[in-house]
Amino acid sequence: MGERALLVELADGAAAEAFHAELLRRRAAGALPGVREIVPAARTVLLDGVPEPARLAAELPGWEPGPRHARVGGVVEVPVRYDGPDLAEVAARWGVSPAEAVRIHSSAEFRVAFCGFAPGFGYLTGLGARYEVPRRATPRTAVPAGAVALAGPYTGVYPRSSPGGWQLIGTTDAVLWDTAREPAALLSPGTRVRFTPAAAPSAGTGAGR
Repeated sequence: MGERALLVELADGAAAEAFHAELLRRRAAGALPGVREIVPAARTVLLDGVPEPARLAAELPGWEPGPRHARVGGVVEVPVRYDGPDLAEVAARWGVSPAEAVRIHSSAEFRVAFCGFAPGFGYLTGLGARYEVPRRATPRTAVPAGAVALAGPYTGVYPRSSPGGWQLIGTTDAVLWDTAREPAALLSPGTRVRFTPAAAPSAGTGAGR
């Protein structure tokens, strides 16, 4: 990335989220002059445009990051039809009914921890460790665009049709990636998100996936 870049490695995903949130707060307060980009990943955060990377690296151990889910900015609401083929299996893993699984998922507030996999795909955290689910043993060769899915600690929405092994619990008509929009991505790192239940299409409408 060049001489003005700094890659910070954290202990785990939670630490990376907390550090990223702290960076956003400090940049908003004008405390990170020159920093052009802050790019989080699963366990790292990359800063680009750091005037003195070595000096900042030496200061980091003394930082005390605030809460990783600090309420910064508005909430993006994503309407979801909870009609996914894996909803019943996810509910069974959680030990609840499908209706209760919908309530649990739609009542949580999520945060985009980082983006990757495909343009517009965000890895969202917010459910808690007890609701983690494994990827499917056999991935699907094609997951439809707009599929709302779970894997490990994350919720994600497929921005386009692609292979995938996540557990599918619903679908949305929200456009995750649109190059004619500014910004093109609906979800970016740090964005707060809520999934709101939407009515499933009635039989015969041809709206199903």
